[in-house]
Amino acid sequence: MGNKTLDKASKGKFLKINSLPKGIHRIQLLRFGITEGDIVFCLERLPGGTVVIKKNRQEIAIGFDIAKNISCSYHS
Repeated sequence: MGNKTLDKASKGKFLKINSLPKGIHRIQLLRFGITEGDIVFCLERLPGGTVVIKKNRQEIAIGFDIAKNISCSYHS
């Protein structure tokens, strides 16, 4: 399936992170252990565009401004 951004992810789907934004947002994501090539699970989509993902047993809320700059694809 084609590439999309994390802000358009569907709840309940596994995603592969293809690319991260540049700059400070990249550093913040790396601190949470999110890197390119990771498989994450979309737990929730909140009002305002926030996306809650799960990596291993950690749940991470990512705001709309960052999520729209994270390229991902669905993973089966």
